[in-house]
Amino acid sequence: MKDIHEVLRQKQTKYAQLGKQIEMLQQAAEKLREVAPLLAENDDDNDAVLTDGEEVSAAADAAAKAASAASGGSNSKSSRPSAPRWP
Repeated sequence: MKDIHEVLRQKQTKYAQLGKQIEMLQQAAEKLREVAPLLAENDDDNDAVLTDGEEVSAAADAAAKAASAASGGSNSKSSRPSAPRWP
């Protein structure tokens, strides 16, 4: 039989981790809400072309870091899809 105190400690640790992940996801969602109008403007401008490859790679790096931070840096497999879903 498991020790009740050990089970409680494990649950509290998991609860704290989930709280941090929720906070990071909320921060990422807030930043995405700020950027979404800018992206919508770019979609309207079909003639606009990025000519500087560094801007594209910097944006891709920033997106990868945001995704990594939002997932909490965890490499564990989950039953949920990894792509973000928007309302």
